[in-house]
Amino acid sequence: MRLPSLLLALLLTACTSAPLPPPKDDSLYRGLGELPGITRIVEGMLLNAARNPRITHHFDDIDIERLRDKLVEQICVEAGGPCEYTGDSMEESHKGLNIDRGDFNALVEDLIDAMEAEGVAVPVQNRLLARLAPMREQIIER
Repeated sequence: MRLPSLLLALLLTACTSAPLPPPKDDSLYRGLGELPGITRIVEGMLLNAARNPRITHHFDDIDIERLRDKLVEQICVEAGGPCEYTGDSMEESHKGLNIDRGDFNALVEDLIDAMEAEGVAVPVQNRLLARLAPMREQIIER
């Protein structure tokens, strides 16, 4: 089931650039397992990224605990949860990191793998990917 989610993520990132307003309901948040589930997904994604030779170098000199915490906040907000994102903008966070499409797609794959490991249903995965897709243009270096 990995390919449909990845294909959807790539299609969404190719055609979406404006941030979406916060969702009005928390069904996505609940579908991801609320805060404990989101935390496990983020931790799984970061572990996957640490083992991914395509992108692990991007995580060499960062505070991984802070990154985890900010990603949990961000996904919680994007999923309609009761969190507040307290991190920097996507542009500021990724400035000078020279992240390209391949790097971005590799992390999307790592996220999908983490969601699958948590047993997140494909429609729920696709909803989260759709929420995150507009950030692509703010992350990739031009």
